[in-house]
Amino acid sequence: MLEITWLGHGTFQFRLESGEVFVMDPWFDGNPAHPKGHSFDRVDAILITHGHFDHIHDAVPLAKEFAPQVIAIYETCQWLSSKGVVKTSPMNKGGSQQAGPVQVTMTHAVHSCGIQDDDGSIIYGGEAAGYVLHLPEGRTLYFAGDTNVFSDMQLIEQLYHPELAFLPIGDLFTMGPREAALACCLLKPKQVVPMHFGTFPALTGHPEQLAELVKPMGVRVWPLEPGKPVEW
Repeated sequence: MLEITWLGHGTFQFRLESGEVFVMDPWFDGNPAHPKGHSFDRVDAILITHGHFDHIHDAVPLAKEFAPQVIAIYETCQWLSSKGVVKTSPMNKGGSQQAGPVQVTMTHAVHSCGIQDDDGSIIYGGEAAGYVLHLPEGRTLYFAGDTNVFSDMQLIEQLYHPELAFLPIGDLFTMGPREAALACCLLKPKQVVPMHFGTFPALTGHPEQLAELVKPMGVRVWPLEPGKPVEW
């Protein structure tokens, strides 16, 4: 069993049955979709898909508070280390490593990855990525991060067979429902959790649009409510 809590936008908390807590793309401060009153009792791992502020903003303070393993692409880990994050675990696309009982595989993504530093300058952050999480009981999930659909998603399906996919659908800065529907066709998941939509007016994609498009595929669209845990 995996407990999933959407924390708004592209940020999620995963709690394993054994108790470990993973945080994906932490952005709380200034996130209008972040559930008020949410707090962490532990953080064992932080996974960052890319360096844009709405995915990395709170990684440093969260890492300093809980001293978790922090996983990101090599260049982003170098930047995090320069900010005082101690336990970085750099990796690159195609590689895998352990985060507690979970094996983490980094996948490709089609997106940019500049990090805005304290002085406003943009620093090279490597490339945007996604993750496949191999859970202890044998199931796998795919966390796309920010991306457009890309044809090699079919390789993710062939290699890892994710049963659950977390896909952005907001449009403008990521793929919208039309592209996400094609991603579902390539990935063949049983269920899809939409993310990165509705945070701002410009992110116009909605789960209902995706649900209508994937209905012929038999894929279940699973919209979550920020702050409300669900079990998978």
